[in-house]
Amino acid sequence: MEWSLSLLLNHPQVLQKAQNEIDKKTGKVRLVDESDMVDLPYLRCIINESFRLYPTVPLLLPHESSQDCIIEGYNIPRGTMLLVNQWAIHHDPKLWTEPERFNPERFKGLEGTRDGFKMMPFGSGRRGCPGEGLAVRMLGSTLGVLIQCFNWEPLSDNTIDMMEGLGVTMPKAEQLVAKCKPRLEMQDVLAQL
Repeated sequence: MEWSLSLLLNHPQVLQKAQNEIDKKTGKVRLVDESDMVDLPYLRCIINESFRLYPTVPLLLPHESSQDCIIEGYNIPRGTMLLVNQWAIHHDPKLWTEPERFNPERFKGLEGTRDGFKMMPFGSGRRGCPGEGLAVRMLGSTLGVLIQCFNWEPLSDNTIDMMEGLGVTMPKAEQLVAKCKPRLEMQDVLAQL
C-alpha cells in the first residue's frame, strides 16, 4: 500500500486516471468494493506495476532441488538450496522495457493474469503464496477507496523518496508522509460512514 501510494504521488497523472476510472465505474454515491475490481482494469495495472517494482518479498522462499538437473547450462546437484531473486527478474532490462520506470500501462490486457515467470510477486506453482488472492483483493479495494475518497498530495514540492529499506520484506527507507483531503464530491458518502 505504501509503495503504491508513493508511486501515485510521484505520478499524479496516473492517480488522476485511476480516480477517473473509479468515478466512471462506481459513480459518487457509494464506495468501491471488492466486486468492482473486475471492472477497474487500470487500478489492477497500478497494483501489478507496484508489485513488479517493489515486490513484498524480493527473494522467494528457498527451494531444494529434488534431483540432479541442468538449468540454463548450469548443473544443479540434488539437494542444492535454490533462491529466486524476483526483484532482479522484475527489473531485468532483457524482460522489461525501461524496467525502472513506473508504467502501469505495461500490464494493459494482463490485469488479472500473470505474465509468465517474469512477473511473480507471490511466487509460482504449488509453493506460491496462498494469500495472493486475498492480498490483491484487499490492496485493490483499499487503494480504490483511498483514491476514490481523497485528493492526495506530497507534503512538499519534492518527489517522494523511493529508496528501499533493509529487511526480508522490502520496506521503504523513509515512511510515506502525505496530505489527503476528502474529495468534495464524496463528502455525502463519507458522512454516512
